[in-house]
Amino acid sequence: MTESIVASARAALPEAEILGWTNHAGPPAIQGPEDGDAAVPGLLALLPAARQAGVEAVIIACFDDTGLDKARAAAHCPVIGIGQAAFHMAALLGGGFGVVTTLAVSVPVIAANLTSYGFSGVCGAVNASGLSVLAVEEGSPATMARLSDEIALTTASTSGPVVLGCAGMARHRAALEARTGAVLIDGVESAALLAAAMIRLRRGSSKTL
Repeated sequence: MTESIVASARAALPEAEILGWTNHAGPPAIQGPEDGDAAVPGLLALLPAARQAGVEAVIIACFDDTGLDKARAAAHCPVIGIGQAAFHMAALLGGGFGVVTTLAVSVPVIAANLTSYGFSGVCGAVNASGLSVLAVEEGSPATMARLSDEIALTTASTSGPVVLGCAGMARHRAALEARTGAVLIDGVESAALLAAAMIRLRRGSSKTL
């Protein structure tokens, strides 16, 4: 899954050097707040290596934005969560948006993030597909059909794009757009593009100091 996430980020930002690191100290997939809590120590333990590697921005490739505040407080560079990045991109397109995620256990986490980030008023729905994270990433025909159905339902209840609420959906964005005709926002792509913008701004401001 890390490899497919990195491939999506590189496709969005081919001119950048993008490193993909897996948090092997965390659960195989983050599905709900308990998995998120278990993943945070391993996530934070990767930050010194990021500093040593000269990383200019860190992307947390979990749609729950697991450990985002703690990572931002400890990191030497900007840290972006793919959930927050996707919400910003969707809101900038205008109108409302919806979210399609994996299991129902993730819905309260996403809803709380939307409120915290100030997007609860523009997000019309957060819908669970009932699919696990790893099943989504694998993308079997049955999985793709289920995601397409949920995207269609979400589109019917919102006035704007649909945010793909799992990093495992990144590799399927083009195929799902073709199947549904919906405008889909991928958090991995969104975070990569925002990371490049933030790095450029930081480099520019440092030249003026």
